[in-house]
Amino acid sequence: MQTINLSVDINSLIEKVDGLVWGWPLIILILCAGAWLTVRTGFVQVFHLGKALKYMVKNEDAGEGEVTSFGALCTALSATIGTGNIVGVATAICLGGPGALLWMLVAAFFGMATKYSEGFLAIKFREKKSDGHFLGGPFYYIEKGMGEKWKWLAKLFAVFGVLAGLMGIGTITQINGITTAIQNFFDPDKTNIAFNLFGNDYSWAVVIGGIVVTLCAALVIIGGIKRIAKVSEIVVPFMAIIYILFALIIVISHIKDIPAAVALVCKSAFNPQAALGAATGVTLKLAMQKGIGRGIFSNEAGLGSAPIATAAAKTENTVRQGLVTMTGTFIDTIVICTLTGLSIVVTGAQNSYVAGVFEGVNITTTAWQKGLPWNENVSSFILMVCLAFFAFTTILGWDYYSERCLEYLTGSQKVIKVYRVIYIIAVFIGPYLTVSAVWNIADIFNGLMAFPNLVALFALSGVVGRETRAYFKKKNHEDITDIAAKNR
Repeated sequence: MQTINLSVDINSLIEKVDGLVWGWPLIILILCAGAWLTVRTGFVQVFHLGKALKYMVKNEDAGEGEVTSFGALCTALSATIGTGNIVGVATAICLGGPGALLWMLVAAFFGMATKYSEGFLAIKFREKKSDGHFLGGPFYYIEKGMGEKWKWLAKLFAVFGVLAGLMGIGTITQINGITTAIQNFFDPDKTNIAFNLFGNDYSWAVVIGGIVVTLCAALVIIGGIKRIAKVSEIVVPFMAIIYILFALIIVISHIKDIPAAVALVCKSAFNPQAALGAATGVTLKLAMQKGIGRGIFSNEAGLGSAPIATAAAKTENTVRQGLVTMTGTFIDTIVICTLTGLSIVVTGAQNSYVAGVFEGVNITTTAWQKGLPWNENVSSFILMVCLAFFAFTTILGWDYYSERCLEYLTGSQKVIKVYRVIYIIAVFIGPYLTVSAVWNIADIFNGLMAFPNLVALFALSGVVGRETRAYFKKKNHEDITDIAAKNR
């Protein structure tokens, strides 16, 4: 009698669904939305990036909200700057060749216009609740911007948001990434086993690391958006700067290799077989799919997550906050992912890739060990700390996203409190669960969030474009008037 391996069949089914959700239709749709919004906003990411970076660090004096503009941005960045910046970039380059990095930047360029529009709409259609806190995001700009008849689409987005947060992207996958990194550094051979569960050995490094991270996450999550924003304002900039500085050391110390690396990236982006050789199996289609797909997954432009945090910002100006929101994609992908990609290519770490054995974080670790001018253990430790903090802040950011989605669906603060407990429990048990299937499930719900959000972005692009052009026309007129008055 033939035995059917049900777990393998389920995993295979999950992988197929994940492939369908994150296939070419979604990627093309997100790119088209970014290109369309780029045109409708008058290339906002080109002509107004300087203003955006200025507004990013200069909070408004007036305006209603729960946290500063910078705090809202850091909350959004806490969810986007994560394992994707370290592991995702390495995976894209290994599977799609160095050219994937260029396609990642293309996705980020158009994604900046998408993020701007999401931030704009989040402020325009947010709602102030009776206790004074603000709620907003795709669910409200779908319902209020498109009309009550589209409320079902808003609820669908919120359901996907709750499931994405709880089912893995904010809990199990992140804590698993942290404890794996801790174990790989402190006890790679698993010599200090704490217990065996379902045939798997778990070291004390995993157990202690999991408990510490869970306790830290619980202390922050229980405090709500204000505490999450306060922690994010400190941790996110600090860790982003640390990571950027060390990645820059690698790039600068290999400055003579930069021209060749850039040439390889550009050549393999359009003709990978000529650049890498036909034997690699990398095609133009694969380079584009891995680069664009990982770029979108990293910065979340078009998925609708960031505007949930944006809605809490203290601001009275939709355009200004839209510009601040846009800087998230610039920092996440154009700065951090580019530096990760370059550090891998200039050191040749991608050549160490072995499917199923040596991939993901191991590739980036190799790049840091080869590229940094000191002991390999020091390099590994620094990268482990960066990965741990990036994943930790992602836990915080996605708790907030899923809480706000749940609040929209239920309107009950009691339900939110119960959800926080369940979320913390999911973080606690995360190190002891099989992560591959969970990653795919999280991937699926994350991708499904994009479809309702993209419908709204296309439908409301006229509003975004019209009010954006009017704002900058008025702003330019005021600037000219001020200059003329000073010259009198």
